[in-house]
Amino acid sequence: MEIEYRDVMLNQSFDNKREAIISAGKLLQERGYVTGNYIPKMIERDQMTSTFIGNMVAIPHGTEDSKAEILRSGIVLIQVPQGVSFDGNEVKLIIGIAGAEGQHLELLSEIAMVCSEMENVEKLVAAQDKDAVIQLFEGGAAA
Repeated sequence: MEIEYRDVMLNQSFDNKREAIISAGKLLQERGYVTGNYIPKMIERDQMTSTFIGNMVAIPHGTEDSKAEILRSGIVLIQVPQGVSFDGNEVKLIIGIAGAEGQHLELLSEIAMVCSEMENVEKLVAAQDKDAVIQLFEGGAAA
């Protein structure tokens, strides 16, 4: 999974999950992964079933019918050290994804491998620089 500097935002804060999801969607759009029409589909998807997955992590993504809005596969990572509530669950790591051509499940499984370990999530939340985040996701040890 390739994550670039511009895919990572550190030390963000949000008043609610809607703001957090919109921010992830805007970053996906800015990076050229999706069109602006993908963002409302991310909100719609979270309303259907929460995108909170446990371990202080949420993975906002679009609905099944939003595939046409995906320009290329991508992942963005937003660190929220103070946390934001996703329906009463504290989230400190927001990972926005867009999976083109069936890559959606592959992206989810790669994220799950990293985020299933609470120690990894804590390192991501505590990371002071983007290199530490990128290294952890690409299989190296975070500083």
